[in-house]
Amino acid sequence: MKPLRLALLGSTKGTDMLALIEAIQQKQLHASIELVISDQAQALILTRAWERNLTALFIDPQGKTREVFEQKINVALEQAQIDLIILIGFMRILSPSFVTQWKEKMINVHPSLLPAFAGGIDKDVHQAVLNARVQESGCTVHYVTEHVDQGPILVQKKCAVLAEDTIDSLKARVQALEGQALIEAIHRIHTPLVEI
Repeated sequence: MKPLRLALLGSTKGTDMLALIEAIQQKQLHASIELVISDQAQALILTRAWERNLTALFIDPQGKTREVFEQKINVALEQAQIDLIILIGFMRILSPSFVTQWKEKMINVHPSLLPAFAGGIDKDVHQAVLNARVQESGCTVHYVTEHVDQGPILVQKKCAVLAEDTIDSLKARVQALEGQALIEAIHRIHTPLVEI
């Protein structure tokens, strides 16, 4: 079975990318990161990708319609012959037509136990969790559909919410689970069912 060809779309630091790179290097994941794309020129995910000799592109959304911006992403994905797109901190909502084109070939990691706290991003989600005074949080890896944060769930990982938690301490604990969840989700997608 050939390695799964991955593309990562991110707008921020790309912390989860580092977990994927390590899993690939340690032969825990039968995949290759063929492309990293960001909509933010200064995003750390691009720097981290370049430092590791990965192909990484900044695609500027400024002055472009969503259709034109997504078309540029699409061209890059198709040229790289991508099997699976992973959204890690990608701060844009993708159009229904783009999502349909990559149906069941695009996953997202969300920093809560969906369906709870859907629709938010990054620290806003952790703040909402703390405000709600729930006892546990975690992360969810799900297929991307046209309905934000509502696609079929692949993997969830849980952690306790502590009384002394701040946004940053909770985020750090949840983020430590995200890489594990992504690796597990990719295994589920890429491991063929064996007929008995």
